[in-house]
Amino acid sequence: MNEFRRLLGYAAPFRGRLTLAVLAMVVYAAGSVGLMLIVRLIFDLLTRLETQQLPVVTANQVAVALIAAFAIKGLGAYFSSYLMTEVGQRVVMDLRNRLFRHMLNQSAAFFSRRTSGQLISRITNDVSQVQTAAAETVADLIRESITVVGYAALLFYLDASLAVLCVATVPLVVYPLVRLGRRVRSTTRLSQEEQAHLTHVASEGLTGHRIVKAFRAEGREGARFAAVGEKLYRTNMRITAAMSALPPLMEFIGGLGAAGAVWYASVKIANIDPLTGRGDLTTGEFMSFLGTAFSMYGPIKKLSRVNAGLQQAIAAAQRIFEMLDTHSEVKERPGAAPLPPLRSTVEFRDVGFAYDDSPDRHILRHVSFTARAGQVVALVGLSGAGKTTLVNLIPRFYDVTEGALLIDGVDVRDVTLASLRGQIALVTQENVLFDDTIATNIAYGAPDASRDAIEAAAKAAHAHDFILEAEGGYEARIGERGQRLSGGQRQRLAIARAILTNAPILVLDEATSALDSESEQAVQAALVNLMRDRTTFVIAHRLSTVRHADLIVALEDGQVAELGTHDTLIDRAGGVYARLHSLQIMDEREETH
Repeated sequence: MNEFRRLLGYAAPFRGRLTLAVLAMVVYAAGSVGLMLIVRLIFDLLTRLETQQLPVVTANQVAVALIAAFAIKGLGAYFSSYLMTEVGQRVVMDLRNRLFRHMLNQSAAFFSRRTSGQLISRITNDVSQVQTAAAETVADLIRESITVVGYAALLFYLDASLAVLCVATVPLVVYPLVRLGRRVRSTTRLSQEEQAHLTHVASEGLTGHRIVKAFRAEGREGARFAAVGEKLYRTNMRITAAMSALPPLMEFIGGLGAAGAVWYASVKIANIDPLTGRGDLTTGEFMSFLGTAFSMYGPIKKLSRVNAGLQQAIAAAQRIFEMLDTHSEVKERPGAAPLPPLRSTVEFRDVGFAYDDSPDRHILRHVSFTARAGQVVALVGLSGAGKTTLVNLIPRFYDVTEGALLIDGVDVRDVTLASLRGQIALVTQENVLFDDTIATNIAYGAPDASRDAIEAAAKAAHAHDFILEAEGGYEARIGERGQRLSGGQRQRLAIARAILTNAPILVLDEATSALDSESEQAVQAALVNLMRDRTTFVIAHRLSTVRHADLIVALEDGQVAELGTHDTLIDRAGGVYARLHSLQIMDEREETH
């Protein structure tokens, strides 16, 4: 139950509303108990009228009391439900927001180990389970518990010995309630995992719909989705079986108690005192007692479902708190200082890197070189040489595991992440754009930029003309991941975004590799404007694009094999750069033929 107590901690800021909600629940319980007392008055009134005795209360008084009791109960139900739902919604909103921000603050390694479906499922499905508990289950738990206590007090007030007989069956309910609750919790956790898998499969199929269609795999993907759905269905039915077993079980046990109460009550009613002519229990008292006993069934039945609901919420909360307790491998050190703007150098000093889950397998080893301010540094090498990993160390998407990365002699681990990343602009092969307007996407890194600045950046990126041709111009929406634009247009928007950010360090990760010749020319022209007066790290699939780089770093098996300019490296017979250059020339000749 630690997870549940931790979950309740999120309600602490709303303790005032919670207090009012509990008071409203007390009012609800008082109205419910009052109705049972009125039942006694009604039967006693009818009995006295039948025997022509003077009634203690009039029919009008009973009617007014009945209306008042219903009104009190209704008001208590409304305010308790409204206030608890409001608190529950606020708690869930805070929890969801915190979870989303926590995920965004994790390192690249965190995302590499998890699918987007798993993460989305935590934010949606798991939080929805918690929402049900926070908005409904806890309300039922408190309200129905207070009501049951009120009913029980009334039973003992009416007849203590009869009340003991009724509640004697309660212990029989506890054991199956606990056992089934544990089963619900474990099965719910499995259900949430299957739901995450289903979300992942659906996301893959829908986002990759073009590949699915191209390879005629609609049926295969449909069958894959159906198979996961079948597993989820079977898991959910196990939960349903456990939850459905409790109400009839409690109903049967309650029926045993009620049967015993009816038998015992009949004996007491029949035991007539010869002096007063009354039994040990009046008809009104018995009917009030019986009505109260049967009225208790509703709240107790709800409480049986409350336990199952709580177990489901606890299972979901466990998964949420596991995520919240997962901390990024990239941490900002206490007392980290802001990084001043780049003045002189970016230095890799004997840098090594390995993933946490495979520390013996180094992706980078003993990488050392220095980029001076304003230089263009090209990173070349075969696929898997470590180029992308190397540039991912600059904004601290990952942290070096050996050596150090220094900017103007300052270790990047000693500065704030915001100040470090504020000095870096990134343009990749598959740039992420958001389903918003063109202007908003360009200003993503500088949200306070003026329209003139946005248009100036677009012009420098050779994007202004096609933007004006779009319906709506700069206010045109581009669709999810910019799917309403061509590849070259998306790339130029990404370049405009980087230009507007005006960061002194630029990372280009194969920014033109997926473009046709015409689009590449437009993007290359935009890149020239972007790279001007910036320290640029370029990963390029075509060596012709790095010919004029100030420094070429040739990587092989995660190590620096060569350093130099194009002219110095091309003449090294058997060198890594020369071999790559020869292979590319051969490929280009084969393409022309």
